[in-house]
Amino acid sequence: MKYKKTIITLLIFLLLIGIAFLLVFQKLNQTPPTLTNVAQHYTNDVSYTPKHFTTEATIGGIGDILIHDWVYNDAKTNGGYDFNPMFAPVKDLLQKPDFLIANQESVPGGEEIGISSYPSFNSPYEIVDAIMNAGVDMVTTANNHMLDRGEKAIVSAIDYYEKKNLPYTGSFKSPEDKEIMRIMTVNGIRIAVLAYSYGTNGIPIPEGKDYLVSMLEPDKVLKDIEEAKGKSDIVLLALHWGDEYIREPNQNQKDLAHQFIEAGADIIFGHHPHVLQPIEWIEKPDGQKGLVIYSLGNFLSGQIRDYKDIGGMIEVTLEKNVGPEQKNTTIKEVNFYPTFSSSQQFRNYRVYPIDEAKEKGFTNHNSKVINDFMFSK
Repeated sequence: MKYKKTIITLLIFLLLIGIAFLLVFQKLNQTPPTLTNVAQHYTNDVSYTPKHFTTEATIGGIGDILIHDWVYNDAKTNGGYDFNPMFAPVKDLLQKPDFLIANQESVPGGEEIGISSYPSFNSPYEIVDAIMNAGVDMVTTANNHMLDRGEKAIVSAIDYYEKKNLPYTGSFKSPEDKEIMRIMTVNGIRIAVLAYSYGTNGIPIPEGKDYLVSMLEPDKVLKDIEEAKGKSDIVLLALHWGDEYIREPNQNQKDLAHQFIEAGADIIFGHHPHVLQPIEWIEKPDGQKGLVIYSLGNFLSGQIRDYKDIGGMIEVTLEKNVGPEQKNTTIKEVNFYPTFSSSQQFRNYRVYPIDEAKEKGFTNHNSKVINDFMFSK
């Protein structure tokens, strides 16, 4: 009896193993879903709608960094030059924009060439360190002092800009360098920065080396604007033009401003008069408006009195909107912050917000008076 029970138990066990084997075999031979089928499932069930995208960037601009002998002598130390204290009172201001452009008027060719002042400038490398430390992100270099100390100074300055990773435009070290359009991307907004000068104080450009300087030739500027429009969202021109020490733009400035804005430029930062000149909006053919600051004046220099020691920072807020069918970038807001370059017996040079300079007794002007003038157009 015990033997029969053992046989029955064994048969039941074998039967169960057989059933289990058949089930596993059937499962292994089923066709699994393919990747194509899975992809098709998601393609059918999920639709894609292009998203709207909005971003903003603030672009700042300051005027001439023109280092006269009084200024670099004040910055002299035992081991070189230290210009940092001169910018300390406005460092917080200069940190405000997302991207800040300065006009480096005196070429920083370094001590090896010999530091010099008016009428043939060459500045210490350390001025580059100081403006970067203060908040400057790019320099424009097209001005009438570009060739003061020749090709050697230009190349030396560019070598230092590149060593410090400071973008520059307006003077160049080679034809290849000049061909590279400076497109700066700030918070997703592409800004083409182009710089030109009316002249070089009568100093001839070395033969065969036109690439060294960027001259304000309207046909060339118009061609560059057209190229820049296809590569950027905003076209910004830095123009060295106008009459020195005159607080209003001349007719040539006005004519060029209208010509360039109507051709597609969006912003013009003006330099050279060494005093502030007003801001003007110019309507484009498409109904948008371009912004012109005819002159940003001096920011740091050895010049004094008659408004030559008043400068400032322009702050332009840009807004870029991207939708399913269109993309546009517009100027949303413009602010101007006046500054004053002070000194005491040609020592202790400091750049102050103008209201602070007034409190300290350096000037009788204030920010309201200067802003009323700048926005008078």
